[in-house]
Amino acid sequence: MIYFNSDYLEGAHSAIMERMMETNMMQTVGYSCDEICDSARAKVRAACNAPEADVHFLVGGTQTNTTVIAALLRPWQGVVSAVSGHINCHETGAIESTGHKVIALPTPDGKLTAKQVKDYVEWQKNDESEEHIVQPGMVYISHPTETGMLYSKAELTEIFHTCREYGLPLYIDGARLGYGLTADGNDLTLPEIAQLCDVFYIGGTKVGALFGEAVVISNPAIAEDFRYLIKQRGGMLAKGRLLGVQFNALLEDGLYFQIAERADRLADKLRDKFVELGYAFFMDNTTNQLFPILPGKVRSALKEKYSFIEMDWVDDDRRACRFCTSWATREENVDALCAELEALGAQGEC
Repeated sequence: MIYFNSDYLEGAHSAIMERMMETNMMQTVGYSCDEICDSARAKVRAACNAPEADVHFLVGGTQTNTTVIAALLRPWQGVVSAVSGHINCHETGAIESTGHKVIALPTPDGKLTAKQVKDYVEWQKNDESEEHIVQPGMVYISHPTETGMLYSKAELTEIFHTCREYGLPLYIDGARLGYGLTADGNDLTLPEIAQLCDVFYIGGTKVGALFGEAVVISNPAIAEDFRYLIKQRGGMLAKGRLLGVQFNALLEDGLYFQIAERADRLADKLRDKFVELGYAFFMDNTTNQLFPILPGKVRSALKEKYSFIEMDWVDDDRRACRFCTSWATREENVDALCAELEALGAQGEC
C-alpha cells in the first residue's frame, strides 16, 4: 500500500537523524536551556529577520495551540477561528478544555477575512447583553489553511491591522507553513509573517522533523512568563535539546524550504494529472494537499493500491478526497499513481 493520507507518515529527514546520533551522548542541561537550543533559537530569529523575537520549542501542534491560546486569553474570552480551523475540528475540544470557547465563523474556503473579524467584534460589543456573550479575545488562522488555501500578503495585512484596531492578538498556526511558503502563488515571506502577527509557529512535525514546533513570539507583552505556561500545559520537554537538534538541522542551508518545495512540486505533478483527466476539485489550491472529487468506481479502484482520505460527499456517488505529499514522498510513487489514473481514463470512464 502506498500512502497519500498525510504529511507525517514517515520518521524524520536523514540530516536530523544524523545530527541526533552525533549529539546522542552529549551532556546538556534540560528544558531547552542548552546550547543546542540556543543555536536553534538564533537560526529561527535569523530566518524570520526578527532578532528580538522570543522563541520556544514545543512537541506538537495541538499542544502548541492550547498553550499559546491559553496565554493570550482572559477567562471570559474566546478565540475567533474559521469553522474549518484545526482548533475547531480536529483537536477533540482541546481549547474548550482550557475553559475557552472557539468562536467559529463560516468561510467558503477556510480563510477568515478582516471584515468577518470586524463584523463579529462590532456585533458582540454593541449587543445590549454584551457581557453575557463570550468576548472575542484573539484571532486564530492557519497558513496554509486546513484545505490548503493561502492567505495573500494583502489579506494577512488587512487582518493584522483589523486585529490591531480592536486590540486582538493574531496567532498563525504554521503546522504546514513550509509548504505554504514554497507554493506557487504565495507572496509572503517568513520575515513578513513574523511582522504581520503577534505569535506564530514554524511547523516541524509535518515538514521533516520527528516532532516539534518552533513558537515565534513577536509581541513582547505576550512573551513574559510564557515558559511557566509551557510547563503547566505539559509542553516542557526535559530533554529539550532533542527539539533544538531538529530545528538546527532543518534551518541549516535552507533545508526546511528545500524539502517543502519538493513536496509542493510533487503535489503539482499529481494535481496536473487530475486536471488533465478532467477532474474537478473541492478546493483549488497550490500547496501539498489536493482535494479532487472522485466517483465511487475510481475511489474503489485506487484503494486497492493507494491510501488517501475520503471527505465530503458532493452527490450520491462523488466524494471530495484528500491526497497529501510530504517532504519524504517518493517521486516514483507519484508517477505510479498518475499512471493508474491515466489507465482509469478521463474521470474514470475507462
